[in-house]
Amino acid sequence: MAELAFSHGPDEAAVENPALHPQNPPIPQVALLLIGALALLLRHRHPRTVAVVTTLCGAALPFIAPHTVVIDVATIVALYTVAAITDRRTAAILGILAAVLLTASSIRWLPNHFSDLGNLLPINYIAVAVAVGDAVRNQHALLLQERRRTIEAEHSRESEARRQVREERVRIARELHDVVAHHITLVNAQAGVAHHLLRTDPERAYQALAGIKETSRAALDELRATVGLLRADDEPESLQPVPTFAEIGGLIESFRTAGLHIQLTQHGTPRPMTGSADLAAYRIVQEALTNASKHSIRAHTDVDLKYTQHTLTITVTNPATHGRSGPGTGHGLIGMRERAESAGGHLTATLQANTSFVVTAILPLTANDGPAL
Repeated sequence: MAELAFSHGPDEAAVENPALHPQNPPIPQVALLLIGALALLLRHRHPRTVAVVTTLCGAALPFIAPHTVVIDVATIVALYTVAAITDRRTAAILGILAAVLLTASSIRWLPNHFSDLGNLLPINYIAVAVAVGDAVRNQHALLLQERRRTIEAEHSRESEARRQVREERVRIARELHDVVAHHITLVNAQAGVAHHLLRTDPERAYQALAGIKETSRAALDELRATVGLLRADDEPESLQPVPTFAEIGGLIESFRTAGLHIQLTQHGTPRPMTGSADLAAYRIVQEALTNASKHSIRAHTDVDLKYTQHTLTITVTNPATHGRSGPGTGHGLIGMRERAESAGGHLTATLQANTSFVVTAILPLTANDGPAL
């Protein structure tokens, strides 16, 4: 009998020990686990919905079957995604909701219930998930902001470069206009004089031809210097055609040689000009005399220079009528006005009483910080 009892001992132990006969998990538990896992596949498209679904699955599981940590992992991943790709307020609201539901449901399966600090476990990993997701979102926002700043800075540099190129093109175009219009007008006038006097007065015709040679040489020098600016990497001062107002006598004499009668008057004590006003004054007189030689009804022009303590007033007057106009595009008047304004002054051009065209420019005698155009 003893041997029989001994031989049946292991079978009785196997029956009494349930661990030796594992049971399959209940179907509701598997269903909740699958729902939580599959919901994570949609967390980037519907982060809020997935966070709610995984939270409800984790909270409902203890009421159906023993708690499984896997369902809490799904909730953590879902809350991290919400904090990483949505706003902070949404992440905080869903995090608090998940902490309350999972903590309340954990009381059912943790021992000692309310007296066990393990009930706070869901709050800890939920807080960590939301905090990490929020930090990642902030990092992405900073990187995006930095990228936008870099793009804006690049666009600003490109815009500034285009603006500088436009300004340089306008400046060079203005210089070319002044040089070509002035010298070609003189050459044309001198050629007309030479043609008229070639048979009757060869000596004066010879002088007119010599003037053409000198004027064309000066034009070529200034054109070479101006075009050289387009080829140079930098902008050396020595290449810039920058005549000064002190050379106004030679300018007027060149027009007189071309046949334009100029009456020059001066009021006040001449003072040296500095800054962009110096070049602007020279170019304004040059352009005004060029226009007078092309548009005036008579070859006569008055140039009046009035010096005060702080300004120089230039007045160029030539006979004109409303119906008389020569060839031109109007760029000369625009260029004179822009030169005067860039030097800190202003310019007006009016037809007075239908008998004379008057150009008046008021320029400061002191240096101006604006660029010379």
